[in-house]
Parts: sequence; structure tokens; C-alpha cells
Amino acid sequence: MELCVALDLPTKEENLDLINKIKEYDIWLKVGLRSYIRDGEEFLMDIKKINPDFKIFLDLKLYDIPNTMADAAESIMGLGVDMFNVHASAGKRAMQEVMSRLQKYENRPIVLAVTALTSFSEEEFVEVYENSIEKKADQFAKDAHESGLDGVVCSAYESASIKKITDKNFMTLTPGIRPFGEDAGDQQRVADVAYAKGAGVDFIVVGRPIYNSQNPSEVVRKILEQF
Repeated sequence: MELCVALDLPTKEENLDLINKIKEYDIWLKVGLRSYIRDGEEFLMDIKKINPDFKIFLDLKLYDIPNTMADAAESIMGLGVDMFNVHASAGKRAMQEVMSRLQKYENRPIVLAVTALTSFSEEEFVEVYENSIEKKADQFAKDAHESGLDGVVCSAYESASIKKITDKNFMTLTPGIRPFGEDAGDQQRVADVAYAKGAGVDFIVVGRPIYNSQNPSEVVRKILEQF
């Protein structure tokens, strides 16, 4: 299991300050929509300047027509990131087009598909997808696996089931991890590190419990001790 720290702070300077405080650790950093839209490719370069060994997960959740998604995926290749994601809701043809377009690259990033956002409650999810989270997450994962992706973004509660119906090496990345029982905030399906580990999760994403701490480095250390 690996730790991915979410860089969700209000300014680039605050994110860079956080990175400097945790730069000694062998971890991933997640750059999401707000940070990337605001700070762009330069921010990715700034991360690598602090520690070239940091691995970057670009969390943009690509969702568009197949050709546009594949075009975007090729553009991502030029950013030097180590992982990015698409929405499984875009369908198998879109996911297949993305993976087909990336075949020509020798060292492509890990590609994941988002199943069900961890902010969804069961009721909210059914309103949109007319199916339960469990059933639809499994179906999205099967679609992603059959389309040649490396894994999915899901909650820790879907990880074990997804690995069972796809492959034990099919990766799961789980947001909504509260390592020390913190408040769930805007997340609905949260879990702790022990549960994620038991469910075979490959990557856990932790944000607020780290960057809201007075000592982010100590929090990272304590999380890694649980692996």
C-alpha cells in the first residue's frame, strides 16, 4: 500500500510549503482540479524541484467523448506525471480509446477509472445511476479492467469485491481515508488505514488530516507506520 497526499490547499504557496514539510518521505502527491487549473504545468515542475523522486497523481477525472479523452490523455503524457484518471461513466469505448492511444508510449503513466465518488451517499448515487453503489462500482471496475486500464478509484468498501471480480493485481486507489478517526467532512464512505489495508487497497489518499495538522510530517510518519 502507498500513501498519496492530496494537495488541496487554497494557494500554490501553501501547497509548496506542505510539500517541503513532507519532502523526506517516499510518497505520492495528488494534484486535483483546483490546483491544476490555478497553477498548471509549472506547479508539477515545482514539485519535482523539491524532490525529483515524488510521484505525481494528476486527478482530473477525464470525462468526454472518446476522441477528446484520448487527445487529453496524450497531452498528459507530456506533463511527466506518474498516474492520471478518467471517468468509467464515459464508457468502455472511451476507455479503450485512451489505452489504445497510449500504447505507442514506452513509459506511460498508471491509468485509473473513477467508479463512484466517495462523496455520494447511497441515495444520491441511486438518483443519478439508478443502481446501488456496490453493483455499479463492480460493473464500472469490470468495464475498466476489460478496457485495459490499470485500476480504479473507489471507496475502501468496494476494493475487495473489485479485486475478486477483476484481478488481484488490478489496482484500487481509495480517497476518503481518515487515519485517526477524523471527521468525515464532505465524504460519505470513509474508512481508516487498517480497513483499507485489509481490503487490499493499493493507494490511499489522505488530505485534510495531513494539511490541517500543525505537524504534517509527523502525521505522514504515523500513517506510514500503519502500513
